[in-house]
Amino acid sequence: MSTSPARDEPEMSESGGRPAQPGSPGVPAHPGIPTHPGNLLPETRSFVGRTEELAWLDGELDPGIGVGRLVSLVGVGGVGKTRLASRAAARVRDAYPDGVWLVELSALHTAGLVGLAVAEALRLADQSTGPVTEVVAEWAKDKRLLLILDSCEHVLADCVALAETLLPVLPGLRVLVTSREQLGLPGERVLYVDPLPVADDAVALFAERAAATGFTLDDTNRPVVEAVCRRLDGIPLAIELAAVRLSELSLAELDGRLGEHLTSRLDVLGPRDEDPGRGDAQRGDPRHGGARHDGAQDREGPSRQGPSQEGPPWEGPPRHHTLRTAIGWSHELCEPLERLLWARLSVFADGFCVGAAEEVCAGGPLPARRIAGLLARLVEQSIVRRHRTDPARFQFLDTVREFGADWLRALGEERAVRLRHRDYYRRLAREGCAEWNTGRQVAWCERVLTEHANLRAAVDCALTEPDSSVALEMAADVGFLWRHCGYLRDAQHCLDLALATDPAPGPDRTRALWARGAVALLQGDLLVGADWAVRCADAAKAAGDPVAMVAAAYLTGGQLALTGRLSEAIDILSATPRLPVREDGYGAAQLQVRVALSLSYLLRGDHGRARAVAEEVHEASVACGESWVGAFADGIVAQADLARGDVRAAVGNARTALAGHGLMHNTVGAAMALDVLAAAVVAAGDGPRAARLLGIAAHVWELTGRAQMDSPDLIATRRSHELRVREEIGATAYKKAYEEGRTLRYEEGLDYAVHGR
Repeated sequence: MSTSPARDEPEMSESGGRPAQPGSPGVPAHPGIPTHPGNLLPETRSFVGRTEELAWLDGELDPGIGVGRLVSLVGVGGVGKTRLASRAAARVRDAYPDGVWLVELSALHTAGLVGLAVAEALRLADQSTGPVTEVVAEWAKDKRLLLILDSCEHVLADCVALAETLLPVLPGLRVLVTSREQLGLPGERVLYVDPLPVADDAVALFAERAAATGFTLDDTNRPVVEAVCRRLDGIPLAIELAAVRLSELSLAELDGRLGEHLTSRLDVLGPRDEDPGRGDAQRGDPRHGGARHDGAQDREGPSRQGPSQEGPPWEGPPRHHTLRTAIGWSHELCEPLERLLWARLSVFADGFCVGAAEEVCAGGPLPARRIAGLLARLVEQSIVRRHRTDPARFQFLDTVREFGADWLRALGEERAVRLRHRDYYRRLAREGCAEWNTGRQVAWCERVLTEHANLRAAVDCALTEPDSSVALEMAADVGFLWRHCGYLRDAQHCLDLALATDPAPGPDRTRALWARGAVALLQGDLLVGADWAVRCADAAKAAGDPVAMVAAAYLTGGQLALTGRLSEAIDILSATPRLPVREDGYGAAQLQVRVALSLSYLLRGDHGRARAVAEEVHEASVACGESWVGAFADGIVAQADLARGDVRAAVGNARTALAGHGLMHNTVGAAMALDVLAAAVVAAGDGPRAARLLGIAAHVWELTGRAQMDSPDLIATRRSHELRVREEIGATAYKKAYEEGRTLRYEEGLDYAVHGR
């Protein structure tokens, strides 16, 4: 569920069981999902100019003729770097059979997360516990792909480290960077993205954007439009903000006001030595304490000269000053409450809905009842954008958000509003956990995916505040949700930080210990999982909480089952009391105890008991309305069907399990279901299809980091399926069909598996 938030650059700048449900992988995709490998969304507006830049990038990004594998687009905020990168990448994506992948970095507020952002963009978010760059390198070692690192300037050191790690070991990888400064690596090809030429492209952009106000460009008004664009230095974002003002001002008034304000008091926040939001430790400029990498660097570009020692042609205050003044002028033209809302909205990391804005931004002179109307006005003025794929959500361009954040800081409200943001997402996570084991589970999963960046920012805020109890509560809730929605690394990260402070005993600590152990099991980190299981069991016993003790038994029994100690697992799991199933996260843990017991019976070869327990879990899942555990139960029922020779039922239940896991974005569950489906399909006599399914499953297991969760029994079962299919159709046919499946994209593979196409 990935969508592309707006960046510095404006869009229009340079231009047999429960049935499968809509929205799951394998079911028709949401509108706007790319059809090519990768995650580039289709453009929604025309592209103006940049002919020479695109021609140069066509050559640089062509694997057959490009000189370097690291290309950087460098320029001021608002000049159109992201749009240019996306357009250039779309033109060459046929040369990258494994996809063009956009990694958006502007929402990152903490160092060390760039690798994780790359893994998430590549759908590798639920990886094992090893260094994330190693996981990415292992996955991409035989692939040809283009990676776009967008908005690198505030995490520059992390981006340098990533490029230095991946490029030498991945010959099929090219990296395209957008940033306000270059990475400074040897062999880096740098294109300085200048503003648009005033006489043609800048005027064309102004006319296109102003057309929404009823404006028409002609020979009479063209000189004034050129004057406006010249005042704005041809910067696309500045031009856009000015053009929408023609709904309120005449062209002459617009030109006059720009002339008054470009040297006025309004640019109180710039020029400055440091761009907002960019920490010294992340910069590569010696003036700011970062390390600059020396070495030969090719700085060629279309009609560009190498920079002088003073820096690239755009560097220094004038153009940054112009952009900030244009934004400041738009700021002054807003009503006072619109300006206040703009500032307060800047705390959202990656989009927001009206309800969230009302909760976080209301207060003092700004009542909640006014926010929807004020937000509509900010949209009309192009200060805020509607999300490209979700019209109920809104977002800022990065430079506009930065201006609002600076204004919020100047007002002295930054900490207070950030705490309101934290508390809003604290309540959201608490509600999600409270309703997880109900019919609202799928909706909560989608909400968690949509709000991922804001949840991360809220958790980061909580972890930096003195009150560690809030951080522990949030880590327990958000970590639980992330574990069940496919963000295992994020869950591990926040839970480790919260638990590292050795919090006092209490319910939140016990829940955090459970979530951390449950993360380790899905990661296949079984030794670490055993330690968390002991700690959680001790905490639950000390608290005397019977449901927590049942939940802890899942960690202990599940770890034993996955390590092959099946009799011990069955003893522990079968001895847990059958308490009424709750609606919250512990209710999900109660069901997971029973599904772990069913899996233990299955791996021991007791198919009758495995089926009986799995059917109980299925019924309980239906009664609750949940899907996450029920999909695992369906997969076990499918294996029991296969063991008793009911191949048709096995195929149907395996497909149902796969659709359920897809609905919950559960990559581990989907991989397990694919293994079962392949076994059922070969039993049905379709060996080539089974080989393709095994190839698809291998690809999905790659996304999880550790195949079959490092379980020796699951690994042995998978190998037996492979041997049977190979014997059925022969080694040559097997290899061909297997590779056909393995090269399918994730969504394509699941669609093939669920629907047979």
